[in-house]
Amino acid sequence: MRVDEIKRIAVVGAGLIGQGATVEFALGGYEVNLNSRSEASLERGTKSIRETFQRLIGLGLVSRNLADLAMSRIRTSVNLQESVQGVQVVYEAIYEDLSLKQRIFRELDSLCPQSTILVSGTSTLSLSDIAAATQRPDKVLLANYSNPPYLVPLAEVMRNETTSDESVATFCDLLTRIGKKPVVIQKEVPGFVANRLQVAILREALWLVQRGVVTAQDVDTIIKCSIGRRWAVAGVFEVFELAGLDLVLAVAAYLLPRLENSTEIPSVLQEKVQRGELGVKTGKGFYDWTPDSTEALQQRIAHALVEIEKWSGTS
Repeated sequence: MRVDEIKRIAVVGAGLIGQGATVEFALGGYEVNLNSRSEASLERGTKSIRETFQRLIGLGLVSRNLADLAMSRIRTSVNLQESVQGVQVVYEAIYEDLSLKQRIFRELDSLCPQSTILVSGTSTLSLSDIAAATQRPDKVLLANYSNPPYLVPLAEVMRNETTSDESVATFCDLLTRIGKKPVVIQKEVPGFVANRLQVAILREALWLVQRGVVTAQDVDTIIKCSIGRRWAVAGVFEVFELAGLDLVLAVAAYLLPRLENSTEIPSVLQEKVQRGELGVKTGKGFYDWTPDSTEALQQRIAHALVEIEKWSGTS
């Protein structure tokens, strides 16, 4: 199947990722069937989607007319058979439970035409395990978005040895058409790539805080005022090649043996969770949070991402 043949897309799951995918596909000009297990979850999802369109209007990214037109392209249903009828792509974004996803993919496999591409939005589960639930492993792949997906263009598309080149190319073409920046992960690896890089940094950051080297706030200041600024416009390999790989080799030889490499979860994180200090959702984590401070952070991130998109020149 070619990308020009795609007219309608089903999104299964009306949570955060499903909402984001629905918004992007609808803005890209595609008819979207949004499916969820209950009318209540569809109602919540639709409300959040409307709020997202309002946010995009406020950021100056879309016009009122474009938002209204995109909203008119979205249909909702709790009936999976009805939702996948006549679609060329299904994007699954349900709860991270392997048995549940396998059950959904078995149903999708039986309900969808043989040409339909089935995509899972999982960020943790195995592509092979999900594809094995179908009779079309060549048309099953994974796609991981970064949040908020309508402001962060990256989409990691993971394939394995059973995924066809045609399925990968078609889905990546679709993502490109709606303004995403797809990167193909050529082999199965837990956590994709972006999450692995984030967690690798988090492990070192937690270790530094746990040892009393710096506070959590100090770590954030260091990232925001140095490497984070560079990484917005130049990747890690670009930055290090400016410095010279001979210098990188010398630094790596000294630092790598001294970096944290434990597979144990740092106690500073475990203790926070045990105390119910979960961050924004409980009002306290490494920071204290109020509704106003939470909204201020979200607005700061959103406005910065919009500005970065204007001048970053990512390619």
